[in-house]
Amino acid sequence: MGNMEAYDKKEAIADVINDLVKINNDRIEGYEKAISEINNADGEDLKPLFAGMIAESQQFKTELEAIVMINDGDIAKGALFTGKLYRAWMGVKSVLTAGGRRTILSSCETGEDAVKNAYEQALDNEELPEGVRLLIEEQKSILQKSHDTIRILRAKAEAGQKS
Repeated sequence: MGNMEAYDKKEAIADVINDLVKINNDRIEGYEKAISEINNADGEDLKPLFAGMIAESQQFKTELEAIVMINDGDIAKGALFTGKLYRAWMGVKSVLTAGGRRTILSSCETGEDAVKNAYEQALDNEELPEGVRLLIEEQKSILQKSHDTIRILRAKAEAGQKS
């Protein structure tokens, strides 16, 4: 493999990882917005859960950014401004102001679906080195648990139960 090919592969890996950095940025912003919108007893119990998910994404970003730097890429700043993934979390941010517990949880579930899709897209890239693939799979597995928690809480909220 020539130098140019090696560089292109490293750049491609950095691009894939940067998409995950950006979707984690979106997730952090989405949950920060959710926490700021919870202003009554109806959702107080969600604040620690959402704070945990923010911390989760911050840790994931740190791990992902280290891979980008190893691959000589520039670390992504801000949110993911393209495609359906970004719109999913933007939908979360805009709808939160309009609804209660069920609406917040439903919006967060949509955002979690977007994160899950981003990770699945990244894993579809066959150029990923084994170590990078394992990290992404590990993060995806943790994110799946968070997604399931949100889904269960949303279903309970729709059924009129709090916990």
